[in-house]
Amino acid sequence: MAATSRHDAWQAGDRYEAYMGRWSRQLAPRFLDFLGAEENLDWLEVGCGTGALSSAILARSNPRSLVAIDASEGFVAMARENLPDPRADFMVGDAQALSVESASRDVAASALTLNFVPDKKKALGEMTRATRPGGTVGFYVWDYPGGGMGLMRAFWTAAAALDPAARDLTEDKRFPFCTPDGLTALAKDAGLTKVDCVPVEMPTMFRDFDDYWHPFTLGAGPAPGYCVSLAPDARQRLKEKLSDSLPRQADGSIVLEARAWALKAKTA
Repeated sequence: MAATSRHDAWQAGDRYEAYMGRWSRQLAPRFLDFLGAEENLDWLEVGCGTGALSSAILARSNPRSLVAIDASEGFVAMARENLPDPRADFMVGDAQALSVESASRDVAASALTLNFVPDKKKALGEMTRATRPGGTVGFYVWDYPGGGMGLMRAFWTAAAALDPAARDLTEDKRFPFCTPDGLTALAKDAGLTKVDCVPVEMPTMFRDFDDYWHPFTLGAGPAPGYCVSLAPDARQRLKEKLSDSLPRQADGSIVLEARAWALKAKTA
């Protein structure tokens, strides 16, 4: 496994939920507002994770059906358990080879997944294939190159100050295409038209430092995976470095900004 991906552990749904799922759940409604899809449509979700976007689709978009796919058995099991909605079908699958009939969906969406797919163009091509002519394909990813995920940027800045090798694991180096130009180019290469890419922003608020730090000790995701790989003394130094560097509100809470790039387009 490549050094830049060896910490991508995505099986434990509850651990992912503590680290990133809670923020994805806040971002999902904002994405759906941008997508502007009508009700009573057939949806496909690629990379459903623990069900953050799935839950928002079912609650806000009133779909006729939702097929939600993820490569992680653990994530799919958690999403299925938490969302026992007869309109939703959760399954394990590969974003690069979707087990979905061609032109069978009205909307294909993906949340915080595309950057982890080895062949991104193929994944978007599969989403396009599954969507009916004139349908909508949309997705969002964090603005890694622009430092848009403040909680990650703070972690890796502190980690790299103590361990220069950590710099090669940062999301901005691993996912340089997560920019409006890069994402628009991917969409157009997949044959999509009427491409629109906008920023979606929100604050990430932590009650205190422990609320910020604890998810990094659970191992779900690149930064937490790196954190738990450290020897105890090195992990303690990182914890102290972060504690000293993070901004605090008067009540001890920590507020960091988050920004994602959201894209929507039409199939030909």
